[in-house]
Amino acid sequence: MGKSSGLGKGLSALIPQDVFAEEEQSASSVVVLPIAVIEPNPEQPRKQFDETALNELAESIRKHGVIQPIIVEKSGSTYKIVAGERRWRASKIAGLSEIPALVREYGREKRLEIALIENIQRENLNPVDEAEAYRQIIEITNITQDELAERVGKSRPAVANSLRLLNLPEFAKEALRNGMITAGHARAVLSVVENSKREEILHKIIQEGLSVREAEQLAGSLNGGKIAKHSEGSNKNSDRTDADLERIRQQLIEKLGTRVVIKGSQKKGVISLEYYSLDDLNRLYSLLCGDDTI
Repeated sequence: MGKSSGLGKGLSALIPQDVFAEEEQSASSVVVLPIAVIEPNPEQPRKQFDETALNELAESIRKHGVIQPIIVEKSGSTYKIVAGERRWRASKIAGLSEIPALVREYGREKRLEIALIENIQRENLNPVDEAEAYRQIIEITNITQDELAERVGKSRPAVANSLRLLNLPEFAKEALRNGMITAGHARAVLSVVENSKREEILHKIIQEGLSVREAEQLAGSLNGGKIAKHSEGSNKNSDRTDADLERIRQQLIEKLGTRVVIKGSQKKGVISLEYYSLDDLNRLYSLLCGDDTI
């Protein structure tokens, strides 16, 4: 399964553009710290580190040293990593006792933003960790999803769909973290109403190697089974109809970035969209009608 895509060039809008330029300052601004006095950031967006990639980086560090200093913040008698945890971990594997560092002072909000940017610019976060990082930034800064989307150069639906992944059951989050399913598969799992059936569809996706389209069809079938109880033939037709409507519903969610409900059949029905503020309503209106405001 593929990894999530990066956040794009709009990432630089999260923090002043000279933050990482600090790493290119003269050698006189860089200090050499004992690795033993450096600690990882507990709010590090990345929760998992690829062992193979770490070992490859460690081998490079053995040959060439740490080319780019890490960024740390003083914390009592130790230093907490702001950016560069992969380099720090790889340096430990390589057997280094010291590492070059830039010592800076940031608030909690800035630390998190820098850690997010550093991770995604240098190596993509998995979809769950990315969503967690978005959530943390929203909680700490009190910005809206629209504002976050603008800062990271993403569309509002993309950010909303990322945050939706946090509603996954833990077993599905773990599968997504490990690359056993994609974000598209995860959204198909989310569309299943009953939690027990979410586990069922997840197992089928993994065991049978279902495509995202096949997973969406199966999700529609699992949801539709609760409604239609006619003859065998009509059940099959109903399942197929439900799967088609569910696929369309998921596409609308992707496009509009909000909760969508479809009631009816392929011939006639009602579509309901949710909005959470006047700004959100204006956003939906603009997407649907092409105008700026109502």
